[in-house]
This record gives sequence, C-alpha cells and structure tokens, in this order.
Amino acid sequence: MATIETDICVIGAGSGGLSVAAGAVQMGAKVVLLEGHKMGGDCLNFGCVPSKALLAAGRKAHETAEAAFGVDGHAPEPDFSAAKDHVRSVIETIAPVDSQERFEGLGVHVIREFGRFISEHSVQAGEHVITARRFVIATGSRPFVPPIPGLEDVPHHTNETIFDLRERPEHLIIIGGGPIGMEMAQAHRRLGCAVTVLEGEKAMGKDDPEAAALVLETLRAEGIEIVEGAKAGQVSGKEGAVTVETEDGRSFAGSHLLVAVGRQVNVDKLDLEKAGVDYTRGGVTVDKGLRSTNKRVYAVGDAAGGMQFTHVAGYHAGVIIRPMLFGLPAKAKTDHIPWATYTDPELAQVGLTEAQAREQHGDKVFVARAEFDHNDRGIATGQTRGFAKVMVVKGKPVGATIVGPQAGELIHVWALAIANGMKMSAVANMVAPYPTLGEINKRAASAYFSPKLFESDMVKSVVRFVQRFGRP
Repeated sequence: MATIETDICVIGAGSGGLSVAAGAVQMGAKVVLLEGHKMGGDCLNFGCVPSKALLAAGRKAHETAEAAFGVDGHAPEPDFSAAKDHVRSVIETIAPVDSQERFEGLGVHVIREFGRFISEHSVQAGEHVITARRFVIATGSRPFVPPIPGLEDVPHHTNETIFDLRERPEHLIIIGGGPIGMEMAQAHRRLGCAVTVLEGEKAMGKDDPEAAALVLETLRAEGIEIVEGAKAGQVSGKEGAVTVETEDGRSFAGSHLLVAVGRQVNVDKLDLEKAGVDYTRGGVTVDKGLRSTNKRVYAVGDAAGGMQFTHVAGYHAGVIIRPMLFGLPAKAKTDHIPWATYTDPELAQVGLTEAQAREQHGDKVFVARAEFDHNDRGIATGQTRGFAKVMVVKGKPVGATIVGPQAGELIHVWALAIANGMKMSAVANMVAPYPTLGEINKRAASAYFSPKLFESDMVKSVVRFVQRFGRP
C-alpha cells in the first residue's frame, strides 16, 4: 500500500474536480486527482456534450425538411448511426482538454481509481492511501432509476447508454418530461423516430409556465406525443417491444425506453461516516462556503446538493479555491446562476421567475418584456416565436426568462447584470449591433423605462416648458 501526502486531494474528474485541480496546481499547490471512471465526468461523456451534438444533428435534418425563403425543403433521410458518429467525434475532440495526460502535464498526480474515506484525513484509492490538508468531493451524480415495477427486467436506457444506441428506435418512449427528456424527445423525433413522453405531473414543470407552454406547443407540432399526469406504474416487454402502463390504467407501447426522471448524487460509496462528513440523499451537507462538517472536506457541483448544472460545478470550484489556497473567505450564491434547456426554441432562465419574483416582492415587481416578432433579425431569419421578460425590483433585474432562438446565449446579459448588481439602465445604455437577436435584451430594458418617459405627465410638462422657453 503506497502512502501519498499532498495539499489537496480531489475525488472526481468531472467539471468541478478538474477545475479545482487545474487551478490549484497552477497556483503552486500539490494536487492528487482520483477518478475511477471516465475523465471529464458525466457532462463530457453522457450529458451536456453528447446531447447538444445529437440535437445539432436533429436540427440539421429539421432545417433540411423545411421550405423557407424561396428554397424548397425535402424530406431528409437521417442516418442515425452517422448522427451517433458525430456525437462520438465531438466527445473525442473535446476529451483531450479533460484528459489524464493534460492534467499530468500540469503537474497533477492522477490516480485512476475510485476513492473512499478511511479516516477524517485519509482516502484510499486502489493501492494508494492519500493524506491531504484539504479534500474536495466532486463525484457528481448519476441517472436516478425509479423503482417502477417491472423496470429492472425490461431493457431500458438512461443518458449513460442512449448515446451508444446506433440503431434508430422505431418508437422511443421517454419517462420524464424535464429538460433531459424534452431535449432527447426532439432530437430523436427530428432524426426519424416516433416519440412519446410520459410525465407524472407537468412537463417542464420547473420552468416559467408561459415559456414552457411555447416549447411544448412546438414539440407537439413536430409530432411528439407529450402526456402529462401520466405516472408510470408498470413496465413490461422485451428488446424492441416495451409497454408502459400508467397508474391510471393507460397503456403506451414502443420499441425502446428512455428513463429521464432526474439525478442521484454519487455520495453513497465514499464512506463519508468515517470522515465525519454529514450527508443526505441530496448530497453532502455544506455551509455557504461549501465546507462540510469535516473542515478539511469541501464539496462542489452535484455532490454539494442544489442546482445540478456543469457550470455550477465550475463556479463552485472558483469559490473554494479562495479559502483553500489563500485563506480568504468565500460564499457560494445561486441567484445569479443561469440555466438553459436546448430544445428548439431554447428556454433560458436566470434568477427569479415571474411567479417567484411576485411571491417574494409582491407589487414591487415590474415585468419588462420584449417579443421576438418585433426583433428585426428574428423577422429576417424567420425566428419570431418567443419573448424575453425581465423581473425588475427597484430598478435592478432580479430574474430573466427568455424563450426563443439562441436563448441560452442571450441570457448572458442578464446573468452578468444580476451577478454584478447592475441597474436596468446599464443594459438600456448598451448599444447593440443592428440587426441582432441580442437587441431583444436592450428592448426589454427599454420597456422598463418607457412608461416613465412616455406616460409621465411630469416629463411631458418639462418637455413643453423647454420647447416654449428654452434657448433655440
């Protein structure tokens, strides 16, 4: 058994763990990084990257089929296995950035073994025992597979296996109407599959209802069957012939099954009790600085509970670097964290939704709004469905919702404004190039000031006075 002493031991080589390891080692700390599965974690291998690549293939097929701007469309013949080759190629292109070789080149000691605590200050990984001043739990999460009767005996996919499927499903049934389910529904539908989505409650239920309704309307128009209030009660069948019966007695048959009902945090095999680290099913119990009940141990990303996004893990890494390396205080926040669902149209959110803002701030909330059908670039490109709305309190944005083309890109402005406590005037004063979709953000900001300028009797009186008595 080899013993290693180091400054920082990072458990998990996903987004958060890699960010901590790279930052710490380049600033002079000794770092050991443990990873028993794939470098890059879920995002690179099973999540964000492959899903966006498959969506891109689906979008290409969809655009080919549409007639627009005097150009005829034609029915595409998607090559499903070639689309999966594209997915694999994208992963392989990005993988070197997250590779063992790169991190060893930076000076990180990479051990390709799972780690588990054996004491409050030691972790065992294979034949190695690592003693460190600080530990970072960055183990991420895995697909949650619910205990639906019959499911364990029926072939089914999760996001960890669906991208390896090379034969196009004739009819894909998806259990779960959240972001993962909806993205995979649209990607597979556009690549020639029949798709049924079964959601136990309300599809996209965590999003702004008005924005979600626009996305769901579009997906249904493309031929995706979305059934809400359909909680799976029984699964039966075999490879190529699967049936899902809902608790209310309805039955849905398909060729393949994808389970996309949420995530389960990977903390159960870490032996956290031996380290004096408290945890729940939702993740490690941490304070505002992401420190656990063992002051040596931090947790980031999904392992810290809360918002499960790759960019949150990266943000958490930056938060804990300050106290670990410099002894400076730092706290993690969530009110400035954006997220996006990459359906077509996209749906993006940062801060409070309209309902949340009204619940917290009551009649102090002003909702500034702009529509894509008034955006000249959107009109020119045929992308006029959707809107941006910004929830404003005392002149500052507290949340923003965008649904429409490139919403995931356009939300950046509001994420910046909220993160830095900017006023609406900062965005209103911005000069956006014309014509761009990004002008919708400036128009929304201007909509906040319009009533104050154009509907104010005082403003009109001042203008009349200046016109009458001011210098020519």
